Amino acid sequence: MKRTDHNGTLRKEDAGRTVTLVGWVAKRRNFGSLVFIDLRDRSGICQIVFDETISEAVKDVRSEYILQVTGEVQIRKDPNPKIPTGEIEVLAKEVNIVNTAETSPITIADDTDTSEDVRLKYRYLDLRRKPLQDNLILRHKIQMIARRVLDEEGFVEVSTPILARSTPEGARDYLVPSRIYNGRFWALPQSPQIYKQLLMIAGMERYFQIARCFRDEDLRADRQPEFTQIDIEMSFVEEDDVFAVVEKLMRAIFSELKNIELPAFERLTWEECMKRYGSDKPDLRFGNQITDITSLFEHTEFQVFRSVMESGGEIDAVHFAGLADQYSRKTLDKLQEFLKAGFKAKALAYLKMENGALSGSIAKPLSDSEKAAVIEKFGMQDNDIVFVIADKPAIARTALGALRVRVAHEHNLIDHSQYRFLWVTDFPMFEYSEEENRWVAAHHPFTAPKAEDVDKLFTDPEHCSSRAYDLVLNGYELLSGSIRIHDQDLQEKVFEAIGLTMEQAKEKFGFFLEAFRYGTPPHGGVGIGLERLTMVLADTENIRDVVAFPTTNSSLDLMSESPNYVDDAQLDVLGIQVRDDKKKQS
Repeated sequence: MKRTDHNGTLRKEDAGRTVTLVGWVAKRRNFGSLVFIDLRDRSGICQIVFDETISEAVKDVRSEYILQVTGEVQIRKDPNPKIPTGEIEVLAKEVNIVNTAETSPITIADDTDTSEDVRLKYRYLDLRRKPLQDNLILRHKIQMIARRVLDEEGFVEVSTPILARSTPEGARDYLVPSRIYNGRFWALPQSPQIYKQLLMIAGMERYFQIARCFRDEDLRADRQPEFTQIDIEMSFVEEDDVFAVVEKLMRAIFSELKNIELPAFERLTWEECMKRYGSDKPDLRFGNQITDITSLFEHTEFQVFRSVMESGGEIDAVHFAGLADQYSRKTLDKLQEFLKAGFKAKALAYLKMENGALSGSIAKPLSDSEKAAVIEKFGMQDNDIVFVIADKPAIARTALGALRVRVAHEHNLIDHSQYRFLWVTDFPMFEYSEEENRWVAAHHPFTAPKAEDVDKLFTDPEHCSSRAYDLVLNGYELLSGSIRIHDQDLQEKVFEAIGLTMEQAKEKFGFFLEAFRYGTPPHGGVGIGLERLTMVLADTENIRDVVAFPTTNSSLDLMSESPNYVDDAQLDVLGIQVRDDKKKQS
């Protein structure tokens, strides 16, 4: 199929030219002897005019037919300022119906009211819509910028295996049975973690990869079972060296794709982040930080506050200016239920400033001096509201962090023109697993502890900090990374701290530990979530909008109807038998 131009590229300067265009019929309009067709290809839409000499040839043409049209570009008498080609049209001289099409089950337009399930079932049609095509092109551009910038920084792109050994210390693996070795399994990689560290041992020094990763875990709006990382690893580095490379990459992406020069990247330790925002991925585009007001009630006679403080809890609050009149009893009850159900907060209290005095759910039991202290602490004015939670620190902070975000979204407190990056550092080394009844690695077991906390590995694992870090953008975790352990003795101690004997560690990671014996350089890196970064740049909150062929929230591919059953002959070859009760459950 020959064409001279792409449909969306023609302008008034092309008037008088004879062009050949191809594409899909987006819209057809009949005006007596004249027929107007909007012809769409990936670059956009161009209006084609068929006069009485040729209109008969397209009398049966419908939406999504594929046409090849040759004609002359002319200036439109009625310009359409809504599209880039709105000043011109093509007067058709020849037309070839390349292919016909049945009526589409979805509305193929920038804005569509077709349900998401139907659009996912007919994803190949949904992808004809310009917003989704633009998202995939944006994703492509991000990858190309990443390759260029990292190449300039001396990185080498290396592909690591997709069929790998199962590493159960982390999220669940997707297992792949071996036909040749019945009873043995490969695993799809959760990340290239071990392989990229081996590349550092191999002396590659600077590696990157646009890596496909797989995790068999519950889904969210910003998560899919398979995803893509811009994966980076560097030798002979400290945290600042890794941060500098990532920041250069982000600045290039935002400069070239958004024409934005990013401000300085902020930094907070994990502990400080949780205190201020109740989240390790806070949105910095608005204020309303959490404030610990426990000291204001040191001598309180309010029994609820006193009992919380005596049991080691704290009193935290978030202040919002000018919103008191937006919170009726009914609205506050809904907010309370939201925090109880999702964040285990026992109660949400509030204080409103009205006519220069405080009222609210806890105004009566507080003394005048305590109320005055609250007013002074927040600089409260009439129509301000302060939300208060008294509880264990982790519960109070997390609940108020969620409330902070909800209120900001409900009342449009967020400046969507901003892009606020935050490095969150010094994450906890371990977290306690109630399911396994042991401490497990909060990041992964190859993350280095802070040098000053090595002595806490066995004596105080709860307060042992790591050299792990995240980069957060507008409330999304864009990447996780860490400085890795490069000392064999320290790696053995970390395995012991999470309850693995050396025999168990060798069984799971034997080939990796073997490599440690031959000179391992200090190294660290990151894995940047390509889909999440594209989501932010595309200004969408659904990860499926930036993935070509995504799954549903229940991890189903509606288009290919997978995962699907396979016949017994395939299972027999693999030495696998499916239990009948599992078949019935599904």
